Amino acid sequence: MNEMVKEWIDKAEGDFSTALREYRARTKRNPDAVCFHAQQCVEKYLKACLQKNRIPFAKTHDLAVLVKACLPLNPLWESWIFDMDTLTRYAVLFRYPGESATANDAARAMRFAASYRHEIRTALGLDKA
Repeated sequence: MNEMVKEWIDKAEGDFSTALREYRARTKRNPDAVCFHAQQCVEKYLKACLQKNRIPFAKTHDLAVLVKACLPLNPLWESWIFDMDTLTRYAVLFRYPGESATANDAARAMRFAASYRHEIRTALGLDKA
């Protein structure tokens, strides 16, 4: 596996672990952090997929843009666009004062991250982990 692809995957896994750890916290759970790291996980997995297939991509947090770049490889991923728009908002929406994620936002973000992580790992030929 290309070293850059491996690095994207490692970083995605780090974000997934952080989101999951925070989501499972018994005290002082931070839904903002869950949402942010769930979004980052999916973003980095999409970039790993693009990198593996030598498809250039811009520096962006917009997951719909990244999914659309993957469509020549995985046309069925077009059905992900609506969820990606929701998850993309989590990259910045809850990072600043004035907005806070709820427990429901965190649960939704984790469902999205777990599901899309699994699908992208499969597309990359990785185990289900």
